[in-house]
Amino acid sequence: MELKPYQQDVIKDLESYLSYLQEYNSPAKAFNNYWKDKIGEYNPLTDKGMRPYKDNIPGAVHIAVKVPTAGGKTFIACNALYTINKYFNKVNANTVVWLVPWSNLLQQTYDNLSNPYHPYREKLNSLFGHKVEVYQKEQLLQGANFNPTSVTEQLNILVLNFSSLRVDKAKKDDRKIYQENGALESFRETVLDKDLVMEGTDETALINIIRSLNPVVVVDESHNAESELSVEMLQNLNPSLVLDLTATPKKNSNIVSFVSALKLKKENMVKLPVVVYNHHKKEEVINSALHLQRQLELHAKEEEKITGKYIRPIILFQAQSNIKGKNNTTFQKIKEQLIKLKIPEEQIKIKVSGLDELKGENLMARDCQVRYIITVNALKEGWDCPNAYILASLADKSSAVDVEQILGRVLRQPYVTKHVNTLLNMSYVLTASARFRETLDNIVKGLQEAGFSKDDYYAAEQPEPVLTPDEILQEDLFGDKTVNEVKSDDEFNVDVIEFDPEENTTLESYSHVNMENNAVKEITEKAVSEGKVFEEKINSTEVDSETVYLTELMGKSPKGYSIENKYKHITDSLVLPQFFIKEEGSYESVLFEELVDYEVPVSRNTLLKGFNLLKYDVDINFAEISADIYRVDYDESKGSATASKVTQRTKAILVDTILSKPKDKQIKEVSSLIVNKLGDMTPITQQDLIKYVSRVFDTLTNEQIRDIVDNDFIYVKAIRDKINSLAKEYAKEQFYKFLDANKIYVKENFKFSETISFLKESTPIAKSLYEREADMNNFEQDMIMDIAALDNIEFWHRNLSRGKGFAINGFDGNHYPDFILYTKKGSVILIETKGDDRDNDDSRQKNKLGKDWATKAGDNYKYFMVFQTKIVNECHNAKSVIEVLKLL
Repeated sequence: MELKPYQQDVIKDLESYLSYLQEYNSPAKAFNNYWKDKIGEYNPLTDKGMRPYKDNIPGAVHIAVKVPTAGGKTFIACNALYTINKYFNKVNANTVVWLVPWSNLLQQTYDNLSNPYHPYREKLNSLFGHKVEVYQKEQLLQGANFNPTSVTEQLNILVLNFSSLRVDKAKKDDRKIYQENGALESFRETVLDKDLVMEGTDETALINIIRSLNPVVVVDESHNAESELSVEMLQNLNPSLVLDLTATPKKNSNIVSFVSALKLKKENMVKLPVVVYNHHKKEEVINSALHLQRQLELHAKEEEKITGKYIRPIILFQAQSNIKGKNNTTFQKIKEQLIKLKIPEEQIKIKVSGLDELKGENLMARDCQVRYIITVNALKEGWDCPNAYILASLADKSSAVDVEQILGRVLRQPYVTKHVNTLLNMSYVLTASARFRETLDNIVKGLQEAGFSKDDYYAAEQPEPVLTPDEILQEDLFGDKTVNEVKSDDEFNVDVIEFDPEENTTLESYSHVNMENNAVKEITEKAVSEGKVFEEKINSTEVDSETVYLTELMGKSPKGYSIENKYKHITDSLVLPQFFIKEEGSYESVLFEELVDYEVPVSRNTLLKGFNLLKYDVDINFAEISADIYRVDYDESKGSATASKVTQRTKAILVDTILSKPKDKQIKEVSSLIVNKLGDMTPITQQDLIKYVSRVFDTLTNEQIRDIVDNDFIYVKAIRDKINSLAKEYAKEQFYKFLDANKIYVKENFKFSETISFLKESTPIAKSLYEREADMNNFEQDMIMDIAALDNIEFWHRNLSRGKGFAINGFDGNHYPDFILYTKKGSVILIETKGDDRDNDDSRQKNKLGKDWATKAGDNYKYFMVFQTKIVNECHNAKSVIEVLKLL
């Protein structure tokens, strides 16, 4: 199981934030600068942008990831643990407290993380070399395979729920986690920090062992952990880093990554839209639900013949809650009523507080018979069954149906794939409410709680019935439409429900039933038509990080700006060249596996083929950089000194473990420790990295090993910089060698997008290619106004970056020039603007790359680097460039 593209983006965002943390050594400074570089400064007057960092847990890094329901939060978290372990400036990130709010979610999380065949555990084993142990509270209290050695040599995941930790100080005696524990005595002399022992608890209490380990804390469904008791619970754990996972972050969340709901829709993670249909009576709700379930199951069987994927659609019957005088026997009565319809009892299960007939059931298994689940809101969290398709409310007609807490349970898409039959790609809510508008409000809230929006459902109501003269007279005389209606949610007239579960039906014969059942016919027809509209809308909408930032942070709907009509005849045929290289490749499909040439865009990795890191020197001056990097800002938080002390204790355990081994294994252990934190250095292999770093540490003394473990981030940065420098120099040599030999050449490749979107727009300026252009600074705006005033300029465009605009692809990543000009003679001119203080090696390198690109592209292409006033060799300033442009 691999990360979806949007999940990869979350991990990249996390890596990016942690790199800021390494640079600023302060969670707040890192967070604020991370978002400032992405979207600009926060505006407190308009509340637009990302609010400054909230120091909720002093002494700990506290960040959040927003992921809609069905977005794969747990799988993201599994991968995030590896990223945190690698990039977080702390050696012992091996202890993880995984917190969940509900007992059913606790068991599900533990089972999935501990099962060696589950994708979550398979991924953890792959990332951590099978050195993973997962514990529940009982195992920890007994010290079962939980000891001072295990906490340093493997990843330890402690799965706990809020209730085992979230207690008042006066009630700590009621929780075993706060009590003296002889089974944990071995931690007293090696791991335990006596300064961290909580008041009124014994040193061997499990809470004190956890505090001494300074764990990483993952908070699943973190919107449930916002009370004062919950914050105290997190503080009691003495975490080094807290990662919140939720679809609905609270205002005090420090969000580092948003997953767009649109991306989930595009990736077929969810069954959307939700089709809502309101009936007149609950009997009609049951009737429609049963027939709709049967129809969906018939479609699923037909699809299984093609795809082999088994789906058994399930109805969630939601009874009304909090009715005075009722108890759980209500749900048993509903089950009895369904059995009266001849539905087999094994197909009906109750899941309510105090009664869980789903325990031990694998709802996805082929031999599972369950098709109907009766609940109120016991499924509101931690219940994962993609086969749930229909939410049928049996609430009183006079009630607004409250589906807010449970709607997310029918949104997961089976097999995370688009199914052939449209009806299998969406979910259904069936109600019988006289307060339908309020019901729809609750549905919108439910969608929002799941991370979606009001645009993700379609609603219809059953037409008013045609009354007989007697019924009209009765209504006019008594003025009460509901006089004969059943009020209780556990009673309904089964005689009027036309459903035979024993009937042998096919899709062909069932179409006749639908013709007779107008409600089901209307539901399915509406589902098909609205599904097509929804899919077209999804396919026509582009989504990228800027779109997400616009909607989530700037309070705007993504707006696209089109190419001006008067320029379309030019851009339709204009394709800008980029660098390409011919490579030799062997294809098995080619006869005799002969070598064939193929073209690929130039990139750093294409140029590093043949790069052998092991041939290069290992001369690195660690002392030179340590003074600049290794600093702690004690003013940032009161807990920093304590956190530092805790880290040193856990590092000491690791050092002792390493030093207890033979010399060659010491070097191998230290090298692996550093390599695991280097990050992705593709195409250099892990084996070569370990060999190279082993050479760096070839003659380590015990004292040096201690220094490396204590200050690992200094060594990681120095080694990463050294390797990147060697790789860059090699790629540069290859680039210019191949360029001179015509092995690298330019080829038409980039076309202007029909529409563009961005976070901030500029002042309208004449001759812009698009209706509006992206924001620019004062120097750029003044210069482009002067350029637009030239008679020979046809149009100009503010080039976008980050993969959205045109890039000159060189040996050291992509270079996105600031402006693209087009003259009336058909010349294309790229302009890169620089402030006068930017005369440096990076600018010189980009200028040379741009000039080389223009030379290869031909006489109709030019590249100019423009400084504001400074005169720089082979460059222009704002004044001189105008004189040149006049001549083109």
